[in-house]
Amino acid sequence: MTEILVLYYSRHGSTEALARHIAKGIEKGHCQARIRTVPPLRDYQSAEIQHVPEDGPPFVAKKDLHECAALALGSPTRFGNMAAPLKHFLDSTSDEWLKGQLIDKPFSVFTSSASMHGGQETTLLTMAIPLLHQGMIYCGLPYSESALHDTTTGGTPYGASHVSGHQSSGLSDHEKTLAIAQGLRLARITLKLEDNQ
Repeated sequence: MTEILVLYYSRHGSTEALARHIAKGIEKGHCQARIRTVPPLRDYQSAEIQHVPEDGPPFVAKKDLHECAALALGSPTRFGNMAAPLKHFLDSTSDEWLKGQLIDKPFSVFTSSASMHGGQETTLLTMAIPLLHQGMIYCGLPYSESALHDTTTGGTPYGASHVSGHQSSGLSDHEKTLAIAQGLRLARITLKLEDNQ
């Protein structure tokens, strides 16, 4: 079965919750979701040795990028950009770029923030930049998803998002719907591209 990598960094669980719903959409689209995370920067050297966190999904390895047909990438918003641990991993993919290993693989991005205007859209767009440099194909959320019109919390055409407020609330119904829709669309596009090769 075609596998799609769902790679994220999460501090308080909001980005992880989005990742889980995106994975549901991927599996609804007849692909397998391979969920991975990255360690905090302070643990990076030890993480490279053990490869398995104490709880949650395994830490990502380069082979996950190579073996999966697509990527869903998620991070909390940090001043309008992705969190440093995720960027640290992406910055280590020069070999993949030099060899063109990710060219023509589709990707989507997702994020979370504490406030409504916390830089979600800039985070999504800046997360996309290194993936576009890799030659990957950006898969957003079209406005045919009615929840994009109705949401008063997270959700953008650039990718699924969550607004937690200042008390780590769970995902809203619209945020869940959009995350699942994003995973489903990514799976469908991935399979279409595979069929045309």
